[in-house]
Amino acid sequence: MAKYMLLIYGDEQRWETMSAAESAEIDAGHVAFQKRAGSRILASGQLEPSSTATTLRGTGTGTGDEPAVTDGPFLETKEVLGGFYLLEATDLDEVVALSRELAEVRHAHSGVEIKPLVHHG
Repeated sequence: MAKYMLLIYGDEQRWETMSAAESAEIDAGHVAFQKRAGSRILASGQLEPSSTATTLRGTGTGTGDEPAVTDGPFLETKEVLGGFYLLEATDLDEVVALSRELAEVRHAHSGVEIKPLVHHG
């Protein structure tokens, strides 16, 4: 079994102004996804707004230097990471099939990125 990270991206401003019906649709998609994926979900979470992020970045002057610590996201982008699932599945096709339950894959203001985890040994 391989492990896959599902990263849920979207327009944060759009998420904040979403109608109750659209929010309910997205919540229902997560319930359906969780029910169908079951024990294949190893971890999951919804993230706080990007304004709450703290970023550590190397200064580029050497390996012993302390990183710079700043408030806010690493990159200023329209789409931000809003949540994740860590799944264990037989292959990518299984993960894609499961991900179709998530409403974010049907909305133009969001999407789901699937990345396999590197297996070390």
